[in-house]
Amino acid sequence: MLIFSVMKNMHQTGVYRLMALLPALLLVAACSANPATGKQSFTAFMSPEKELQVGAEEHPKIVKQFGGAFSDKAWNEYVREIGLELASYSEMPDLPWTFTVLNDTQINAFALPGGYVYVTRGLLALASDEAEMAGVLSHEIGHVTARHTAQRYSSTVATNLGIQVLGVLTNAAGVSGIENIAAVGAELALKSYSREQELESDMLGVRYLSRAGYDPQAMASFFVKLSAHQRIEGLIAGDPNAAEKHNMLATHPRTADRIVQAIDLADKNGKGGVRREADRYLAKIDGMVFGDDTDQGMVRGAAFVHPELRFRFEVPQDFTIRNMPDMVLATDKDGNSIKFAAASAKDVRDAGGMEKYLTQKWSGDANMENVEWIDINGMKAVTGGAQVWTGKRSVDVRRIVVEQDKDHYWRFQFVAGTQDAKRLNEPFRRTTYSFSTISRAEANAVQPWRVRVVTVGRGVTFNDLAGSMAIDEYKKEWFEALNGIGPDDPLIPGARVKVVK
Repeated sequence: MLIFSVMKNMHQTGVYRLMALLPALLLVAACSANPATGKQSFTAFMSPEKELQVGAEEHPKIVKQFGGAFSDKAWNEYVREIGLELASYSEMPDLPWTFTVLNDTQINAFALPGGYVYVTRGLLALASDEAEMAGVLSHEIGHVTARHTAQRYSSTVATNLGIQVLGVLTNAAGVSGIENIAAVGAELALKSYSREQELESDMLGVRYLSRAGYDPQAMASFFVKLSAHQRIEGLIAGDPNAAEKHNMLATHPRTADRIVQAIDLADKNGKGGVRREADRYLAKIDGMVFGDDTDQGMVRGAAFVHPELRFRFEVPQDFTIRNMPDMVLATDKDGNSIKFAAASAKDVRDAGGMEKYLTQKWSGDANMENVEWIDINGMKAVTGGAQVWTGKRSVDVRRIVVEQDKDHYWRFQFVAGTQDAKRLNEPFRRTTYSFSTISRAEANAVQPWRVRVVTVGRGVTFNDLAGSMAIDEYKKEWFEALNGIGPDDPLIPGARVKVVK
């Protein structure tokens, strides 16, 4: 027994030594100097050729996921022009760079390996001059030139390889269960860019911005606007911490930190120009659709209206409603939700009709009970309910399939915590029966909001301009976010500012 114990200890010692050496062996195998950062980086499992392939394969998926490309050709050409100029000052000027404006209302920007850079229509509305837009583009170019995706991917693969080897070795050593814990930890650790990578991209962004003659302080001024927008997100969500959860790059470092870092980088650079191009930018932004467009449907107060498809419905007043690329989502502070989305007419037909689509095609994850047919303002619908355990709580789920016509079917899903189900029964029913078609005249009366550039007159106040905004809520907060002007900041007569009309 003593001999067996000694042998087992010797085996475990060898295992642990190999486990300790594994990361070092992987790093030694494939570290290279990055031309942009000058640092050694681990990119063993994604070559530059593979980056090009990944970017090309994922590009159409990204465009589809984020509502398609913005239809305004002038804006796409403008962003491409500025993007290519900035990329020409990078360490990878010969990449086949692609710059795309996404028709998405959210404030967002990101990049794929291989030179694919994206900004949303919502982000363009937030910027006040060309330099601020260029600062965002240069930051995303920095992620590409620093090969951050290749680093994350390679680290993930190496970690998974390590986990697999660790699982084999530890099982041999008599240790069980550790591989699952390690896998979860690795997934969380590698989910987003690291703080170091974000700072690297800020540093590279300032470099490219300065080389192009732009004022590097534009990065800091845009972060101020982004911070103001995040406060709006917090107000909408009823969660003061949402300012750090629902932002342009939700998994990135906190905005307050990045403002300080960007200002510090700009001050240290010292070689930047003064180019802002505000007049050119504001001339282009004047008249741009703000928020939802007609072909996406529009949120108006507690209602969602789709002028193109000619229907509308309303959610309970204490629910926050968001129009997303693939659904309309309404939630309350307790986590109860309403989801509305299209149902494929082909899927309904292939399933054998609306009832089978509801109970089999759509609800394979839940056993629908009390299935019944109902009439919703002259439209045929079928509904059923189930009680589901989410892993955290028990919820009541109500699903409805509505036939607007033979080519258009819609799905409602209502989810309420079991303790809230009785209270929300009537509000959810009101939402269901608020679904109705609208006339052509009613559809034509629903117009999108637009960004308008106005000149500040003498005696005009912050409250005057904020009060003129057409948006439903948080007018003052939106005016501040769009212009980087707070209620205590002086308004200069003759200055041009953005409002929403």
